[in-house]
Formats: sequence, structure tokens, C-alpha cells
Amino acid sequence: MSTKLHVGNLSRYTTEADLTNLFNRVGLVLSASIPVDARTGISKRFGFVSMTEEGALAAIQSFDGFMFQELPLSVNKT
Repeated sequence: MSTKLHVGNLSRYTTEADLTNLFNRVGLVLSASIPVDARTGISKRFGFVSMTEEGALAAIQSFDGFMFQELPLSVNKT
């Protein structure tokens, strides 16, 4: 079973690979996505990460408030 996390306050330069690499530190990432504005192609500065339940709980504890690319992340279940 997987758990989907909402990751807020991303830098506009954060990539899906950046999210995957970060969250893989605490558990298996099944997918990561960062929506972009259809008109401009610019990141909406939030993303989604799907992980195992155990990994998701560890990610919330480890990364909610964590400084990433000079910004504090907001991480919670969707």
C-alpha cells in the first residue's frame, strides 16, 4: 500500500529527481511529481511524493520544516 504526500514550499527550480533523491533517504519513493503552470511551464512550487506507509511517516517526521534548497518544506499526507 502506498501513501501520497503533499510537499509544499518548493523552490521553482526543484525537479522531480531532486524530490525523489531527497525522499529516498528515508524510504522507497514510488513516484514524485511537481505540477507546472500550463501556460508558463513554471513550477507551482509544490509536489506530490508516493511512498510506502512506513517511508511516508518517516518522511513527514524528517522533512516537515526541513530546509531544502534554502526553503523550509511543508510535508503532510494528502
